Amino acid sequence: VQLQASGGGLVQTGGSLRLSCAASVPLFSKADLGWYRQAPGKQREMVATITARSITDYVNSVKGRFTISRDNTKMSFYLQMNGLKPGDTGIYFCNVRIPSPASSLPDLEYWGQGTLVTVSS
Repeated sequence: VQLQASGGGLVQTGGSLRLSCAASVPLFSKADLGWYRQAPGKQREMVATITARSITDYVNSVKGRFTISRDNTKMSFYLQMNGLKPGDTGIYFCNVRIPSPASSLPDLEYWGQGTLVTVSS
C-alpha cells in the first residue's frame, strides 16, 4: 500500500495549486478520500473529503476556493486550490479510508507522506 502526494510548492496570495495523490490501495473505488493539512504549531485538520459516491465536504475556510475530485481509473485524487491565502500554508496529507464490511472490524486507513504548501503574502 502506498500513497504518494505531490503538487505542493510556494505560491503568492491569490495563486493556485493542484495537489495529487496516487494511491495504490485495494478497493480504491469503495474508499472515502480526504485531504488534511497541518499548519505550524497547529493540529491537523480536515480540508476536504470525497466519498465513494463522490459526495464532497469542505472545511468552511476553503469552501468556494478548493475542489476535491477523484479518478478511480487512475486510483488517484486531487485538490484544486484557487485563491490561496497565507492561512492555507501547511503540510497537506492525503488520506484513504476503506470502510469495514463488518461493524466489528475497524476501517482500513492510510496516509500519504505530505506535501508542503506555502502561500506568501
